[in-house]
Amino acid sequence: MAQPLSKIALTHRSALNENKALVSNERLEFLGDAVLELVVSDWLYRRFPEKNEGGLSLKRSQIVQTRTLALAAKNLKLNEQLILAKGEARGGGRENVSILADCFEAVIGAIYLEKGLNEAAEFISQHLLNLKVELVDYKSTLQEKWQKTYHAAPRYKLLKTTGPDHKKTFNVGVYLKGRLMAAGTGLSKQAAEQAAAKSAIISPCLE
Repeated sequence: MAQPLSKIALTHRSALNENKALVSNERLEFLGDAVLELVVSDWLYRRFPEKNEGGLSLKRSQIVQTRTLALAAKNLKLNEQLILAKGEARGGGRENVSILADCFEAVIGAIYLEKGLNEAAEFISQHLLNLKVELVDYKSTLQEKWQKTYHAAPRYKLLKTTGPDHKKTFNVGVYLKGRLMAAGTGLSKQAAEQAAAKSAIISPCLE
């Protein structure tokens, strides 16, 4: 008997180690990720007509970052409903931001399949876009700070990528005068650069 999508959306792959009959939420997460990007892109396009492509991409990366999706998931108490292996649960899986973010996207995928794009968009609007998301341009802040203090601009370099093709995680370093000052990770290069810039802002400065 096929499992309901609502149950699949809550099933982390670790649970399959204890119950082979379960279906993990990875396929739904893949679909939900695409729906989320479309809905958020459409919302930003309409809300910020003065922003260029770069500005819209920055705002989107900040809205769909892992910690924000995890917060939305916790607000819905998805962490309490997650189906995890016992070991994963004991290891803090219900508070793991990556697991929570993936679950939130899987729920979006399930809503899209069962009720269509409009219902999925309404869910995203209600539970994500209404959150007070921090939309700070850390790269611009860091550039102004370093130009003023050191008369040099930050330089960003991709250090490594991990994860599957449809959801890579990027690790980027930010350099000042050839010296690595900080690093950050994100689901896009832009998000990783923002994370690196934020880390550099709060880290000790060069002597």
